[in-house]
Amino acid sequence: MTTSASVHKRIPFIMRNLAGRYLPAGDLRQGETALAKIVAQREDPFLVLISTILSQRTRDEMTERASQQLFAKYDTPQAIADADRADLQRLIKPVGFYRQKSLQIQKVSRVLLEQFGGVVPGTYEELIGLPQVGPKTANCVLVYGFGEPRIPTDTHVHRVSNRLGLVRTKAPEATEQRLMRTVPKEYWLHINELFIRFGKDICRPIGPRCASCSFTSFCRYYRTVVKPKQARNRRPSRTRSVQR
Repeated sequence: MTTSASVHKRIPFIMRNLAGRYLPAGDLRQGETALAKIVAQREDPFLVLISTILSQRTRDEMTERASQQLFAKYDTPQAIADADRADLQRLIKPVGFYRQKSLQIQKVSRVLLEQFGGVVPGTYEELIGLPQVGPKTANCVLVYGFGEPRIPTDTHVHRVSNRLGLVRTKAPEATEQRLMRTVPKEYWLHINELFIRFGKDICRPIGPRCASCSFTSFCRYYRTVVKPKQARNRRPSRTRSVQR
């Protein structure tokens, strides 16, 4: 599938607009996602890795709360590997599936100690080999932990990319691959942060704030869902005359 010239032209406009709205200085440490806030406090790939594991199937605010509680007491691979499981569960309880995740973060911490000397590897291939690390987690660690241009793709990135016509995909994994072929690499580092912020603020899954959006002229969702609904609402209702 080839990418149209119009899509290539709109990518810089989208990225400039969102950067001006959410990251005016172009610094991820100014971001509002849980990972951006962690990086702003301590630039440590291990904390990014653990937070990303905690974030799976969990709202961002709960991830932030659990991460802060956990790292206040355990913030190294050795500390988490040696921690009492019940204490880990207590600290990360705000996130979903906290019992399983306490096991997962201990397992990945022990693998880091045994195979990498307690240091988080900095390549996609090595990261993807760690327990509980899939493509999204690996890319989050590379972006937020190492500043390497990648495109982590969650439900927000998937939704926004499809609505704005950058991709036509059914799943986040396919969206990631398509975006990497479509979007110039100079924009990769900020896509996750910007699209998540935009997806929570304006381009919401239910009740998107289209009136506050700058992209309605080419938004597929606006064209196919919102405009037809507006047209139906403006159409005068037909009333049957009643003969008396």
